[in-house]
Amino acid sequence: MGYRIDRYEDKLVYHITGSRKASNFFWAIILFLGSLGLFLVGISSYLGMDVFFLSEEISDDFPFIPDCIYLPFIPQGVTMAFYGSGGLGISFYFGGILFWNVGGGYDIFDKTTKKVSFWRWGFPGKNRKSVFEIPMDEIQSIRIITTVKEEGIFTRILTYESIVYMETIEQGFIPLTRSEDDLLPPIIAQKAGELSSFLGVPLLY
Repeated sequence: MGYRIDRYEDKLVYHITGSRKASNFFWAIILFLGSLGLFLVGISSYLGMDVFFLSEEISDDFPFIPDCIYLPFIPQGVTMAFYGSGGLGISFYFGGILFWNVGGGYDIFDKTTKKVSFWRWGFPGKNRKSVFEIPMDEIQSIRIITTVKEEGIFTRILTYESIVYMETIEQGFIPLTRSEDDLLPPIIAQKAGELSSFLGVPLLY
């Protein structure tokens, strides 16, 4: 997976994906459909309706399958309605996160203002947009720090994770990439090298 960047003569703008990832859309839809199904089954049970019907062709081919299924409202129906309504609430919450692109934004490196600005979107309200700025003269270096993690229960699997950091005087190390971005090592190295050249600071490993 790569990243989107706008390049100008005196400015670099990196687009941060935030919550709008394909996997998040997929799971939000799955959660919504599953919760909606449970909720409708619970409502059907409350109204005394059969859950579903099978066509005559299927009933003739599979006589051991009942033509319809009825669930009593207590306890099965009320349980399904409860979990369905809870799942719908969570799916609407996820939908809001995706709609407002919570966590998304921009990393702006501007030589004109001599500042690095981090813009992030949040939920609607007073803190909908948060901005954090750092003067460029505080930047000391761009670093690629690689850590080793052990995964697995029965077998030890070592995974290597590289993160690009911006070293500053006042704020210390500020991450410019995230592990969930799933960036390939060549792309990480390209971003670090480009920032190092643009800012005129050393690239360290």
